[in-house]
Amino acid sequence: MNTQINELEPAQRAATPEKSDGGKTEHFDVIIVGAGISGVGGAYHLTKQCPGTSFVILETQESFGGTWLTHRYPGIRSDSDLYTFGYRFKPWIGAPIATAAEILAYMGEVIEENDLGRHIRYRHKINSAQWSSSDNLWTVEAVRTDTGKLVRFSANFLWMCQGYYRHSRGYTPEWPGMDKFKGRVVHPQTWPEDLDYKDKNVIVIGSGATAATIVPAMAADTRHITVLQRSPTYFIPARNENELANTLRDLQIDESWIHEIVRRKILHDQAVFTRRSFTEPEVVKQELLAGVRAYLGPDYDIDKDFTPRYRPWQQRIAFVPDGDLFKGIVAGKASVVTDEIDRFTESGILLKSGKLLEADIVVTATGFNMNVLGDIAFVIDGKPLIFADTVTYRGMMFTGVPNLVWVFGYFRASWTLRVDLIADFVCRLLNHMKLIGAKKVTPALRPEDKDMPLLPWIDPENFNPGYLMRVVHLLPKRGNKPEWQHTQDYWREKDILPAIDLDDPVFVYEGFEQWNARVSPPSRPI
Repeated sequence: MNTQINELEPAQRAATPEKSDGGKTEHFDVIIVGAGISGVGGAYHLTKQCPGTSFVILETQESFGGTWLTHRYPGIRSDSDLYTFGYRFKPWIGAPIATAAEILAYMGEVIEENDLGRHIRYRHKINSAQWSSSDNLWTVEAVRTDTGKLVRFSANFLWMCQGYYRHSRGYTPEWPGMDKFKGRVVHPQTWPEDLDYKDKNVIVIGSGATAATIVPAMAADTRHITVLQRSPTYFIPARNENELANTLRDLQIDESWIHEIVRRKILHDQAVFTRRSFTEPEVVKQELLAGVRAYLGPDYDIDKDFTPRYRPWQQRIAFVPDGDLFKGIVAGKASVVTDEIDRFTESGILLKSGKLLEADIVVTATGFNMNVLGDIAFVIDGKPLIFADTVTYRGMMFTGVPNLVWVFGYFRASWTLRVDLIADFVCRLLNHMKLIGAKKVTPALRPEDKDMPLLPWIDPENFNPGYLMRVVHLLPKRGNKPEWQHTQDYWREKDILPAIDLDDPVFVYEGFEQWNARVSPPSRPI
């Protein structure tokens, strides 16, 4: 049975890393943390925009892929289109919504085509990262999960690409009576390989993209599968193909052109949709509900099961390719129950309405445990770092934390869009530091920022999923100015981030000595 993880993780605790076994400290100009979609993308840009820069990617898992490697539940697929979730430099050829296997194959091609594999150290779990101002270096200690050996690395710059949740364990609330349930309780994030659900009654608790993925993938094999939700989620059901891409292929347009044209069209449409969700939320709401009604028919109680209490885009909207979730409901293999859990019983779940749902298996698609920079114990000049005491610079750097960037993507657009943008920024910053001979850069509030109100990481009126609200008190603060917050606005950031003035007083440069890596002139990639 799942239990809650203590919210006070190593990143928030004072910790002294264990002593290494006396082995050498390997030095690199840059350490990239994580070989998922962010880390692989960052490595590509580093090789292209900062040639000669030495770097290593430290990855906890046994292979690359991050989410697409660790999540192995039935039907695992993207909930963003691959024309924008894919990298800008690598055309996506295939259906917009892709399986985990297809995404891993795509990432594998990026690694192979650009000789990135030699830079990746798998099974390296980072325990601590210590910054020394006297040396202007990060020292990272990790344990090899295959041998248990402690290893040490040093670097001028730390590029955090590890994502924002714990891969090891998902979030499952503690409901009364869970210990009495005779069946099996599983979380999608730690899906057991031996789970047999054929001809079983299955309950999936949750209403988001994970539930919308699992249910159609399992429905045909189960006796019946029920989505049990406390409140509904918005869905966009649509065909899993892109007509513009198909037309351009019929015209034998080069795939790189197709990728860019389709990508721009999708981003244009998403910008319009996002803007309308703020300016005319009721109209957008009715459009979304009409899309569901088109599959379920006029007699289905849409108001009860598919009409959220919040406005569109206040939480993430799940895409349902080809309406597969709704087809299962129409076929009678799946159903939706909107109610609250009173308690688990030996044979299922008793709802507050008094209804008993019988189950052999309960899947808790109830979200994940967000972490703060990989739950790594960070120390700055001997003092444990509390990230909640810092202020974020554009959702990627933090006041008082030198030579570090965190990749935190978008909620309303594909994560990878920000991977590319931040990679451009990091490479431009590294090149600038080499050019001026600085070894250290630390974001700092300017005099005009000193009295700025400090607010939670994100405005809950803007975006408020449970996984974020549970840990928002552990995240860095934001200010009331765009540069001191993660605006979650790709359509503005795509112009703003490339134009950041690296000589702005926000950036405090120190340690004016040349790095060993070869200097590349600053550039602004297209």
